[in-house]
Amino acid sequence: MTDQTWLTQEAFDRLKQEYDYLVSEGRVAIAKEIDERRQEGDLKENGGYHAAREEQAKQEARIQQLRGILENAEVGEPTGGDGTVQSGSVVTAKVAGRDMRFLVGSREVAGGTDIDVFSAQSPLGEAVMGLKAGQKSSYTAPNGNKIEVEVVGVEPFTG
Repeated sequence: MTDQTWLTQEAFDRLKQEYDYLVSEGRVAIAKEIDERRQEGDLKENGGYHAAREEQAKQEARIQQLRGILENAEVGEPTGGDGTVQSGSVVTAKVAGRDMRFLVGSREVAGGTDIDVFSAQSPLGEAVMGLKAGQKSSYTAPNGNKIEVEVVGVEPFTG
């Protein structure tokens, strides 16, 4: 089962543009680079060839990642306007007594912002989903400790 990823229309369009570039011009460019490096001679000692092949592998991995995100995207307006934590909400919370502000959603939505991001499926994301300011919850950390969470505020993500 795959999880849906909430994206703003802007984030979806940006990722789609990156995907379209990589599967067309990007693939052509890296294939040309590999071919040019291959013609330089002995492949065993050809650092440029191996670097180009590694770049191709990274590019193909990014294409697969983008394809998965785009195929499972839930595109919509930022949520959280009713004060309930949902995908696309920016949450201000006390987590284990520490003040935090984070986006519940996808790193892809956050783009160039410096806000921390937790997916709705992460332990912290699951703990706060559906809560409103003043409500408390908890989750179990990977080390087995119980982490207390209190939602202080909820607002829609505006980028």
